[in-house]
Amino acid sequence: MKWSGRGDSAFTDAVSAQYERYLVPLIFEPYAPIMAERIATTAGVTRVLEIAAGTGALTRALASRLPETVSIVATDLNQSMLDEAEATGTSRAVTWRQADAMQLPFADGEFDVVVCQFGVMFFPDKAKAFAEARRVLRHDGVFLFSVWDRIETNDFADDVTRALALMFPDDPPAFLRRTPHGYFDRQTIEQDLNQGGFENPKEISTVPERSSAESAMVPAIAYCQGTPLRNEIEARAPSGLNDATEFAANAVARRFGRGAVDGKIQAHIVAVRR
Repeated sequence: MKWSGRGDSAFTDAVSAQYERYLVPLIFEPYAPIMAERIATTAGVTRVLEIAAGTGALTRALASRLPETVSIVATDLNQSMLDEAEATGTSRAVTWRQADAMQLPFADGEFDVVVCQFGVMFFPDKAKAFAEARRVLRHDGVFLFSVWDRIETNDFADDVTRALALMFPDDPPAFLRRTPHGYFDRQTIEQDLNQGGFENPKEISTVPERSSAESAMVPAIAYCQGTPLRNEIEARAPSGLNDATEFAANAVARRFGRGAVDGKIQAHIVAVRR
């Protein structure tokens, strides 16, 4: 969830800070080493572009795993996310740049790999964004990205969404189901890639992982305050963010207990050559 703009894509400074502190360790860090390893074991990689980098969970994994001879350019449309990423830092030099994935400011064929971890779901025109990724890839370059599977396979996101539906029965906040967990259909993904010009065979792997936290309050804060779900809650109850967060935490605790919690997360990892 790293796209900026309006509505589902609006990541304010307050959201970005909670995103980095709570959401990144909860759901993004488990997949970052997997994505970084895929790139590290790809032959002939010297230039990597990351789009929708957010606060840099994957960027940090790339910096740690790839040799310094491999250049890394990490971009995001939202400057507040990049500010968080730069403040956290990386183990070696990375170029941070504000950029729109729908209109990348790079030359044709400039990169060996374009990678995006959990950002594709937020692109308003996915085929257009895919076409841009293809344009900046060299011939036979790799486009690698991940998207969340359906919400029912992601325990904490599902619990929070169900809890808020009970709290706001007349107008349930649907951000998590609609957007981060709304782009899971393999056929749709392949069709969008085809429309973006990626005609080579697509490799789509479904990868389950675990999401752990010290208490049920952590996933509640992560989702209710560290994503644009916060905007939906505050639109329904301007002073009710803390109440909604506690309500969601209680729902997670009923399922996973009052101590440390551990739930399933699941994503698709997609790879295709130009």
